[in-house]
Amino acid sequence: MPQEIRFATFNVCNLSRPGAKLYDNLAPLTADEYAAKVLWTAQQLDQLDADVIGLQEIFSMAALGDVLAHSRRYRDATLCGFDPAPDPVTGAPRLTPQVALISRLPLAGPATAYMVFPDGASLPDGHADLDRFARAPLHAQVLLPDQRIIDVLVIHLKSKRPDFRHEVRHDGHDGRDSRDSRDREGSRASTDNSLLYAQASLRSLIRRGAEAVALRALLSAMDRNGRRPRIILGDFNDTIDAVTTTIVMGSGCTGVAGEELGGRLFDSNQIQLGRDRLRHVGYTHIHEGHYTTIDHVLVSEEFNPASPNAVGEVLDVTYLNDHLLQDKPEASDHGQVLARLRLYPVGETAAA
Repeated sequence: MPQEIRFATFNVCNLSRPGAKLYDNLAPLTADEYAAKVLWTAQQLDQLDADVIGLQEIFSMAALGDVLAHSRRYRDATLCGFDPAPDPVTGAPRLTPQVALISRLPLAGPATAYMVFPDGASLPDGHADLDRFARAPLHAQVLLPDQRIIDVLVIHLKSKRPDFRHEVRHDGHDGRDSRDSRDREGSRASTDNSLLYAQASLRSLIRRGAEAVALRALLSAMDRNGRRPRIILGDFNDTIDAVTTTIVMGSGCTGVAGEELGGRLFDSNQIQLGRDRLRHVGYTHIHEGHYTTIDHVLVSEEFNPASPNAVGEVLDVTYLNDHLLQDKPEASDHGQVLARLRLYPVGETAAA
């Protein structure tokens, strides 16, 4: 009998303990705000009701533990993730966003975080952090009831937010100061600022592109070590047809005869059996009035019925995004993506 399994991705938006200072322009959560954030996030998890959930923007694993304690469906779930290592100079805790995974299915072994880029995937010279992910991808081996193993990766690529950190103007001001300046001389100031913005945006794009290449290298290495069905849950900070996303998906992979789909990943939304193109309302983010989908559930060829190696198929994909149109400060600024898959009995294929 076919078995159903559900996967979801959920950017929770700055989940941290009360009083923690995350960014200069973001006030720490008060105790009441934290309680509301924990409760909303727990309720959203329960609404997803997925077997495996990948999460992004986790600043505190303890805070995520509080969320699970307030949920109905995940109090006993396995939680995987890592708080960042303390600052090597001061020894103080570092507050940087990480990814995490929740599973109601058992794991075949400990989860692994990939901090450093694989060989050949470093940024060009002149960029900081040449050899590592800003948010380390998390890899877990999920054990199905029939003892098959699925590799699940949770990822969060660099955002499109312009990176002004290393920008220095000709007058000695850094990029952050120049953005707030109001006393520059007319059109020259406007031109300077637009150029700084363009350069900072390019820096973010280069970072996201390098992370995409590093992920592709990591996925290829995993294939060489023994290919298994695979699910990628993540905030890609770009659309499904963006160059960075298609790099992760394996654009350009040709495979060998009879294995043309091998090594590639597929958008679960595009290959789902229940896709209704006339009523498709999937989006996960709203920015300046534009509705986009930047959170994705990707699946390997084993969940594409077009592959002779298929062990299952994507039944349908649901977007939980009503909260994006509501004024709830405790809610996430991302919608969630839920993919429902059907696994074929062992030994059967789509043709069977």
